[in-house]
Amino acid sequence: MSAEAGEKNAMSLRTPPTSTNTGQAASVKIKGAPSKYVKLNVGGTLFYTTIGTLTKLDNMLRAMFSGRMEVLTDSEGWILIDRNGKHFGTILNFLRDGKSILPRSRQDLEELQAEAKYYLVSELLEKCQKALKLKKDEFFPVCRIPVITSPREAKLLVAKTRKPLVRLLFNRANNKYSYTSASDDNILKNIEMFDKLSLRFHGRVNFVKDVSSGNDEICCWTYYGRGVQVAEISCTSIVYTSEKKTDQKLSAPEKSRVEFPEARILEETLNVLLYEEVESESDDFDFDFARVRDRGCLYSDDEDDHGAKVKP
Repeated sequence: MSAEAGEKNAMSLRTPPTSTNTGQAASVKIKGAPSKYVKLNVGGTLFYTTIGTLTKLDNMLRAMFSGRMEVLTDSEGWILIDRNGKHFGTILNFLRDGKSILPRSRQDLEELQAEAKYYLVSELLEKCQKALKLKKDEFFPVCRIPVITSPREAKLLVAKTRKPLVRLLFNRANNKYSYTSASDDNILKNIEMFDKLSLRFHGRVNFVKDVSSGNDEICCWTYYGRGVQVAEISCTSIVYTSEKKTDQKLSAPEKSRVEFPEARILEETLNVLLYEEVESESDDFDFDFARVRDRGCLYSDDEDDHGAKVKP
């Protein structure tokens, strides 16, 4: 007996008399020992598993591979299932172990729920429904702004991201000299401008707030494209004033002046878009970056009405 004939006999493939060996799909009934392997083509994604796994729980797959239902096979023996194979591996793992890691995103959970419903895997369906119920009230911010606290963090962040990056350093605690009267207002204007730009371009540019100490700057914008600094705007300057008393010039105290060059900030932000890689995927750099930081955490600079007022 040939190997091909032996394999068909072991799996008890019963082909209807009308089937032909022309390379087209044929309807067959499959039944075999639990240890026998079968080849599955689920929407173009290939899987290799045992009949025992497919028939472990009471579901549609058990009916398909216990001889009760006809299934389609191609000329190479692959069993054809006309479903998306994206989540079929998760279903197989659940059938093997009775548990499986569920996807994190709501969309993937809904897709897995639909597949579990189709294959009648009731236990997995219940788990998906519970996970979706927990995500119902989950809040997803419009955009997330990492707050870095050391030069090392800044270096790692710039090196990792592929998107253009805008970094605002502000350090009001660096009060070596007293501030001029308008400086406090200008610091707040720079921060407000940063928030507006991050909401406007958050899908295309990464924005980072830098509150690290040990820097002589009080307020500074830095722009990066493809991991290289391309522009910088220092909003800080030192002014010297003189005081007169009895017509004699006394010492000239120094004061820190913070400016708000709004037009240039906007110009450089638009210029950094030239370094955008249109084909690149979303950069979720904050999650990986958090694992290598020595201190600090991520903060979300969101307001309740950001999404309603600002369009990316």
